[in-house]
Amino acid sequence: MALENTSAERIQELVEKQRAFYATGTTRDVKWRKEQLKAFNKGLAKWEKPLTDALWKDLHKSYEEAFMTELGLVYGEIGEAIRKIEKWARRQRKCTPLTVLPSASYIVREPLGCTLIVSPWNYPVQLLLNPLVGCIAAGCTAILKPSPYVPTVSKTLEAFIADTFPEEYIAVVQGNRLVNGELFRHRYDLVFLTGSPSLGRIAMEAQSKYLTPMVLELGGKSPCIVDKDADLKIAARRIAWGKCLNSGQTCIAPDYLFLHEDIKDAFIEAFKQELAGLYPDGTEHSDKFVHIVKDSAFERLEGYLKDGKIVAGGRYDRERLWMEPTLLDGVSPDAPVMQEEIFGPIFPILTFKDRAEVVSFVNGREKPLAFYYFGAAANGWDIIGRTTSGGACINDTIMHIANSHIPFGGVGNSGMGSYHSERSFLAFSHERAVVKTPTWIDLKFRYMPYKLFGIIKKMLQMSAE
Repeated sequence: MALENTSAERIQELVEKQRAFYATGTTRDVKWRKEQLKAFNKGLAKWEKPLTDALWKDLHKSYEEAFMTELGLVYGEIGEAIRKIEKWARRQRKCTPLTVLPSASYIVREPLGCTLIVSPWNYPVQLLLNPLVGCIAAGCTAILKPSPYVPTVSKTLEAFIADTFPEEYIAVVQGNRLVNGELFRHRYDLVFLTGSPSLGRIAMEAQSKYLTPMVLELGGKSPCIVDKDADLKIAARRIAWGKCLNSGQTCIAPDYLFLHEDIKDAFIEAFKQELAGLYPDGTEHSDKFVHIVKDSAFERLEGYLKDGKIVAGGRYDRERLWMEPTLLDGVSPDAPVMQEEIFGPIFPILTFKDRAEVVSFVNGREKPLAFYYFGAAANGWDIIGRTTSGGACINDTIMHIANSHIPFGGVGNSGMGSYHSERSFLAFSHERAVVKTPTWIDLKFRYMPYKLFGIIKKMLQMSAE
């Protein structure tokens, strides 16, 4: 199935329609927003089967994995937003210093306005609809741009959105990079983009002339460190699961292994055993193992197999876009497989003697989206304290994205801004400072010629002590 590019004229029409609709003030009403969230939840339930069927067709993603990693997370976000939207949107009174009395100070959370949400192909439902929850809760409008690389999913998403919301409020546009370029030409009040760092740079450059605020959820090479005191059985199982999830096509997948040299061989054997436990009949014909998204991605991954010695896996079927989870030993840090995010089921192995080597290596490269450490918790906290990443796990992988009470986002090359739960609401909101001053009294100290300056100076100095 090929997607037809949305025309420039149609994009212009949608931008203008959404600007006009937002100007009516309809979306500012919190009760109205809550009704839209309920409609969203109802629509998602109605379209659940078509969406999961589409995920199977485009990615060979099982219903179980589709629900756990895509729709289930969206249901959770919608449910929490419905329960808490009044609290999130409520005007907040804040402390007022003596020098500003008798005024009262407030924060008003208001919608940013008309927004653009761009999502990738790897989790095409979750990464389009999760930001949309925050958008709706905050009172914004949205143009949604799904990926052309999962055409069945993208068409189904378009039908779902059209069935649930009027286009002057929320609408989907389709197409390739030309459509991205046309979208980025227009002015928005926020761009929320999940994709590659290169796409993030393109969007940022195009929107820089408008000074558009952006949330960029990008990626990078997320290290996975296994220290000599790690529980190898548990580590191997959780790492194999994290790498096999979506066949490694996950922005927070463990990208490369950093194994303490004392346990390297033992970990490789443990990995093989745990992988066999996850897939007793192998991955080749498993309905629980996702396939590679497209031919060009497969060819790139196939090329990486030359960058080291295959010590586990290594088989593939180009016609079916299936590639076995593979460990590569003897990999040079300068090899192609170590230069870009792998986004597939290939695991290059590096070794270390001392954690300082790991710190130096990680800090010498772009800041990753995720960071994984297996070993004593105290050592995990120590190495986390000497590095940086968007998120991190000690003795686990992936699971930090599953808790909506902590932020999900990148840093540096791996992104900017964060979301999930209330942070999604805040991502699409402006926190407006308001000071309300009574008229029954008008203190003279702030006015020229500042006769009471000495008193005010002393008050300000005292507040700093």
